[in-house]
Amino acid sequence: MTLSLKLTRIGLGDVAVETAGDALILTGTGPYRSVMGLTVDDLLAKEEIREVIFRYARGIDRMDFDLVTACYHADAYDDHGTFQGNVPDFIEMCRGFLPRFVCTQHFMGNMLIEVDGDTARVETYAVAYHRQELADGSGRDDVFGIRYVDRFEKRDGGPWLIAHRVVATEWRRLDPVPAGKLRGHIGVWGQRDESDVVNWILTATAPAA
Repeated sequence: MTLSLKLTRIGLGDVAVETAGDALILTGTGPYRSVMGLTVDDLLAKEEIREVIFRYARGIDRMDFDLVTACYHADAYDDHGTFQGNVPDFIEMCRGFLPRFVCTQHFMGNMLIEVDGDTARVETYAVAYHRQELADGSGRDDVFGIRYVDRFEKRDGGPWLIAHRVVATEWRRLDPVPAGKLRGHIGVWGQRDESDVVNWILTATAPAA
């Protein structure tokens, strides 16, 4: 089966979509012509890997260390720069390090996932924010521009998980936060325990009139 479509808005011109067994073949004929063959398993692998990256961010920012642990193979290695070692030791480091901040936010951006059989090279651009509140009422934001460079592996038919991670730092910035500009109490603020909104949104109801 062949399906033709136009993707002129993104500069690909005419694109032919063909199926060959379980493979999806996209052929571009515009100025950025490309040929890409993806199987259904490739697409599912990419989505599963993306979910792991996003769950890692939630786990770190909510200090849900069981969730963080579940992103790695049991024998995985993590190189975070100041920390290098196995997953249990990484989790212990996080338990001691993250409470120094009143909140963190890991924003995952560009993500390139290259699947090769049961192994994938994954490069994720990220900005990691760390907010400190000081005794004098002021604060400080410690912000890192980083890349998570991961080797994911799918073992014995199980899930895609991180087997080896290296955090490559691109830049760092320290921003002062003036007194009176810290986390407030109007609206819903993120929490780092079971009281966070993500844990009760599915059963939330509107207040009575």
